[in-house]
Amino acid sequence: MSKTGRDWLKHVPTLPDDPTHPAQIALRTYAVALSLSLGPSIVPFITAILFPKARSSSRTDFEALKRVLRRELGHDGFAFAITLSVAGGAALRQHLWCALRDQDQHENPNSTGTPDKQNSNNSNLFSSLADISNSLKGCVSWLTPVQQTFISYLLSSTVGIFLIQAGRERTSRLNAQARSSSQSLTSPTLDLTLLVLVRALDSLVQTFILRRPVSPVGASSGEGSNHAQKTRAGVEPQLVYERLEKEKVKRENDIRQQWTSQVDAFVFWACSARIMWCFFYEPQRLPRSYVKWINTLANLDGRIIDVLKHIRKGTWSYIAGSPQHHRLLQASAVDLGLPAAWGDPTVLPAYGGSIANEAWKKLGVFNRPGVGGIPCEILHAEVGSSLGLTSSCTANASLRTLKGFVEALAIYLPVHFLPVLLTRPQILMRPHRLLQTLGGAVRSATFLSSFIGLYWYTVCLTRSLVLAKLFPFVSHDFWDGPFGCILAGSLACGSSIWIENGRRRGEMALYVLPRAVRACLPDAWIKSGNRGVKLAERMAFILSTSTLLTAAIHRPDSLRGLSRWTLAFVTNGPNAGFWKRKRQDPSMPATPSIPPTPFLLPQVR
Repeated sequence: MSKTGRDWLKHVPTLPDDPTHPAQIALRTYAVALSLSLGPSIVPFITAILFPKARSSSRTDFEALKRVLRRELGHDGFAFAITLSVAGGAALRQHLWCALRDQDQHENPNSTGTPDKQNSNNSNLFSSLADISNSLKGCVSWLTPVQQTFISYLLSSTVGIFLIQAGRERTSRLNAQARSSSQSLTSPTLDLTLLVLVRALDSLVQTFILRRPVSPVGASSGEGSNHAQKTRAGVEPQLVYERLEKEKVKRENDIRQQWTSQVDAFVFWACSARIMWCFFYEPQRLPRSYVKWINTLANLDGRIIDVLKHIRKGTWSYIAGSPQHHRLLQASAVDLGLPAAWGDPTVLPAYGGSIANEAWKKLGVFNRPGVGGIPCEILHAEVGSSLGLTSSCTANASLRTLKGFVEALAIYLPVHFLPVLLTRPQILMRPHRLLQTLGGAVRSATFLSSFIGLYWYTVCLTRSLVLAKLFPFVSHDFWDGPFGCILAGSLACGSSIWIENGRRRGEMALYVLPRAVRACLPDAWIKSGNRGVKLAERMAFILSTSTLLTAAIHRPDSLRGLSRWTLAFVTNGPNAGFWKRKRQDPSMPATPSIPPTPFLLPQVR
């Protein structure tokens, strides 16, 4: 390289070493946000390149790729807007308030925060500007650091939500034009807002529940004396006292978190019940990707879901028949190699008892004594067909549970091992830690597979094995309706959360809660597109984002799970918090008489 080139490089600004510098925060935030938004969007294009035969010309061509890149890399893309919200707030927090404080002290050394009126003889315009400036200066003296941080992120996240909504609305408008359809009035950022809102509310609850950790000696006073002076001041005994106090705080917080895990389990149970009920009857209330994922795990014929919806509407009935939709289950029965009459509502018994037994003799069904409704063979589909167990409800639930366990294990193995590989891979060399991590993955897979098995078996217990036999006079329009077996299965499946680890219950509850809240909001209100809905969503996003980012700086112990991991990395860098074990400060005196406690190490929740 020439001398001129080397001289030019000297003038190029370098990235500051401080991980909390706004430039460093901006780089980390943009990398994380872009991976979350652009990563899933380019998967179809990568698939089209690897498998050219399955390529879709309309969705994976070059023009579609340009639209995706424009959406995600533009100034109104998700990555840039989130980076502006996070890094912009950090810049305001680090520079705005310091500049105002320095200016206030320079101009008014004896100022107490009262606005200056020296410019009262100037024109009205300059007087107003001076009043605003002096008011901001005065705020510095009575606003706490937490309030200053919150206001900084409040300003930056306001700009961020406007950018995100503008970009998503433009994309929605272009997609509607390409499909020659009307643009949806539902906010494209609603799911993101609910996600942030739930995490922020959880942070507030955790702040209220958990005791604040003890601050180290001299952390707030900024004392800079040497070790000998600290010893004469009696700091070493104070360190011992602080270590004991930290252990006490840890014990109290552990007890409180045990109670919190029970509340988390209840929240998950209630949310999963609502979500599963909506999956069958109102799937439009749930994200499409979530509906697709549940449908994959459920492995249920879509025509059965259609029949369940018709039963709810009264257009498919065991009592009144179904003139327009009676062929739905007949087609399913034929596809399974069963008589078409097994899916005909006009011949299926509506009630149990002796009437049902006579009907089953005519239809050739011998495994439903005393109950009516659709034969279980149609619901079970091909599960257990190779073993000749399609008519067994117990075998159906067991086989589905086993299949779900294998699929869930493939999901949870990376979930449990990747964080360890990214942070402390060396601990996997210890056999007991390796088995502990593997046991966690098996436990999580057992939870998810039990979720599936409980749903199926509860449905069969309700409509075939127990309740329908106890009450044969109740029509199967009820047992197969929205408040019969479907409701019973929805209420039962979420109880599998008690299998999961107590700390992971909270993360699971926070995962399903935004979707359950979305499923409870009135459709008419969400799809109205009026200004009141937009304003409410914007306020929720701004306040929630500011709360989360403020908590990440001042109360990181109030964050849990993914929000704690992500915000710790974004705001403090990869060497902060539980991303890397902190080394002991050499300036602090050692206390070998008291061994280090687990509380002193970062706790992943």
